[in-house]
Amino acid sequence: MKSSNSRLVYSDEIGPNCPKCSKPLKNCSCQASTPLAGGPVRVERQTKGRKGKGVSLISGLPLPEKELKELAKELKQRCGCGGTVKNGIIEIQTDQRELLIEELLKKGYQAKKAGG
Repeated sequence: MKSSNSRLVYSDEIGPNCPKCSKPLKNCSCQASTPLAGGPVRVERQTKGRKGKGVSLISGLPLPEKELKELAKELKQRCGCGGTVKNGIIEIQTDQRELLIEELLKKGYQAKKAGG
């Protein structure tokens, strides 16, 4: 039985569902599941929620999940550190943004530093 209190709420965030087919991102087959597809790739540093340890976040890559993981593996090997892919964002456990931007530019992405 559905609750009468549930309704669709507008949000400009993509969230866990694909914006085109409305399926969960893991089950999406339309390849539109990456946010900011076609825009600049942003590389930023973040320490929030990590006990002061910095990570580099790479967002805006117009790639499916499998290719994101392959690219993350290459970048982790180049930096000599760990990392992961979460919600279409590559997290690299280092603050080597300049090196990451250089590598992304070599691969043909329009990468730029975001944040401070």
